[in-house]
Amino acid sequence: MSEIKLIKGEFKEKLDLLFAPGVKAGFPSPAGDYLHESLDFNRDLIKHPEATFYGRVDGDSMIEAGICDGDIAVIDRSLEPQNGNVVVAYINNEFTIKYLDLTHKKDGYIELRPANNKYKPIRIDESDTFEVWGVVVWTIKCWR
Repeated sequence: MSEIKLIKGEFKEKLDLLFAPGVKAGFPSPAGDYLHESLDFNRDLIKHPEATFYGRVDGDSMIEAGICDGDIAVIDRSLEPQNGNVVVAYINNEFTIKYLDLTHKKDGYIELRPANNKYKPIRIDESDTFEVWGVVVWTIKCWR
């Protein structure tokens, strides 16, 4: 099961952004040494700074979605959760990160679906304490 530990953060510095039509996965471009502009996470990635939080993923239940243990999830609390979104949910006094499945809502329940076959979906009905805490809009991972 994947849990998430919430983090509040601020980016105070801009990072240099490589000027290129896109970052290629093949051979390096000779123009690769030129910088064009800066990347400002608050401007470029965070649409609602006052409602955005970070969470460190703990576990492997979302590994098939590319969300791994130790990754940082960028969570926007101002977004309306939609069916199929990756969300941070607060269920029965615990946070978890899963896909939101609303297809059974008319049957009186919803599900939180993992992205790892080792885990079963979590069925949520009116007897559960439940809140979609926020929608995951980005993930940040360390490759080293």
